[in-house]
Amino acid sequence: MNKPADLKEVLARIKQDEVKVITLQFTDVTGTLKSVNIPPSKLEEAVRVGVWFDGSSIEGFARIYESDMLLIPDVTTYTTLPWTKETGKVARILCDVYTPAGEPFEGDPRYILKRALQRAGDMGFIYNTGPEIEFFLFKAENGPVARPTPFDTGSYFDSSQGDLAAQARREMMFVLEEMGLEVEMAHHEVAPGQHEINIRYSDALTCADNAITMKYAVRSVAQKYGLYASFMPKPIYGVNGSGMHTHQSLFDRNGRNAFYNPDDPYRLSDVAYHFIAGQLAHARALAAVVAPTVNSYKRLVPGYEAPVYVCWGQINRSALIRIPMVSKGREQSTRAELRCPDPSCNPYLAFAVMLACGLDGIERKLQPPKPTEENVFEFDAVQREEANIITLPGSLYEALEELKKDTVIQEALGQHVYRWFLRAKTHEWDEYRTQITPWELERYLITA
Repeated sequence: MNKPADLKEVLARIKQDEVKVITLQFTDVTGTLKSVNIPPSKLEEAVRVGVWFDGSSIEGFARIYESDMLLIPDVTTYTTLPWTKETGKVARILCDVYTPAGEPFEGDPRYILKRALQRAGDMGFIYNTGPEIEFFLFKAENGPVARPTPFDTGSYFDSSQGDLAAQARREMMFVLEEMGLEVEMAHHEVAPGQHEINIRYSDALTCADNAITMKYAVRSVAQKYGLYASFMPKPIYGVNGSGMHTHQSLFDRNGRNAFYNPDDPYRLSDVAYHFIAGQLAHARALAAVVAPTVNSYKRLVPGYEAPVYVCWGQINRSALIRIPMVSKGREQSTRAELRCPDPSCNPYLAFAVMLACGLDGIERKLQPPKPTEENVFEFDAVQREEANIITLPGSLYEALEELKKDTVIQEALGQHVYRWFLRAKTHEWDEYRTQITPWELERYLITA
């Protein structure tokens, strides 16, 4: 389904699709999806003057005495929700958040990304991203708060046509395609119950919209099958966690890939090297936004294919940034894969700060260290020190301490979002570190 061009086309589609309700969606700073519903007859008015809502009730938005906010629908994001056909067709439109004065709200994650993309545009670049989003499907007999039990026992690329999880994954693909997303691949991942769906790359704003849409659709389809989908980075001890490896490239205004240089051994341009160097230079602070939960750092440990060490390479999947090999005739596919993001992040904020770090590298003409093609997981501390390879933070607390020192990322977020994010995540860490866990009780209750 092609994107509608304007309000007139959307109104025609609404009539053709026999839509009964329109849900207007947006995210809070953490990436949690929020919505209000309107009848189709109110859409023209919503586009013209907006829809009022109470921003003081949304994480990271406004204080109680400045609570009024406006939702302005972006009609190009119109799509129907396929799973609502039988109960009354519902359509979805993503929104931008504005102040009563008609200004973009500085706490709106979608606006934060738009602002970052404008900066790239001023430098002559279009930023494209393509995330690989992993998730678990769990049994739902006891509800989603019970101990997570994987629905299947499959492993990487297993082909099991008969089980319910495989059926659900296929329907997820169909639903996403019907909603206008181009699915490139879907498969079983390494851990039991773990799956991955890859959406074709696009400009970062469209890609972030697609990531939000995908999580929403996957959860809805899973529920239909009596399952629940979890995007928690590390829901099960002892198996691989779920990442959101993100492929990135910069294109120029003529549609050429600015990362490609046919004469370089890695087929990378100076722009690409500077971009990679920028992300490596900011990696420890970047982690706070792209791996933003306490649980994120249970995934970022050695031994489970998650990146821990700040280095780059081509064939090296233990590196933080990997340069996928590009075959002849596919030069436009030259890209850098950042492997530390996970699906608990807000994709609007994640892409905004990833871009800011890369652009900082371009502006300062930073040079990355030599590529590392060995398996860094097998290095000891001396080898890592000799290669000048540092590690990502080991906890959310460490990542937040790095974020406090990184003005590039702070400026990309803006002071409103930065202050709120830091306060909320510090509270999350404090709440976590004071909990008494089952592991502690089992370890110390009798023996201490």
